[in-house]
Amino acid sequence: MKINLCLLLVVAFMASCAGGGSNSGSADTSGIKPSQKDSQLANVANAPDINMQYCFFHTDGTKNQDTTKVSMLINGDKVNGEMRWLPKEKDSKKGLLTGTLNGNIIKAVWTFNQEGVKDTMNVEFQLRGNALAQKPYKYDTKTGRQQTNGAAEFSVLYSMKNCN
Repeated sequence: MKINLCLLLVVAFMASCAGGGSNSGSADTSGIKPSQKDSQLANVANAPDINMQYCFFHTDGTKNQDTTKVSMLINGDKVNGEMRWLPKEKDSKKGLLTGTLNGNIIKAVWTFNQEGVKDTMNVEFQLRGNALAQKPYKYDTKTGRQQTNGAAEFSVLYSMKNCN
């Protein structure tokens, strides 16, 4: 069983190195070591590299003027990092991510400050090769707060960038 798993990992690694692929996104990925190929499945073959830092960004808004930046260090199954939501004309949310990695799924708590108030929110990500996907937020009318929509697909897409 161990030999089959090792053989599977070696074959998956060789396939990911051999498949040049194209980079149609606008993110600067020079100097970034790519992870395994994109996949919707969370299994050993597409698990991200451990003990590595990943950095991503996402823009949205009417003119893509609002930016979210995510920087994370994966160490085994532990994930630590920073997430910053930087809207053009609103108050930003900046804070720390602390979570766990299972396959290529990251579940974390984002502890952030906004308008001088400390708050937390559960967030969920999926590593997809050279990209990161996040479950979107929804507004909870009972609490008056945003929260991650656990029933939604990973539909908010981030591009990989150099960690500076």
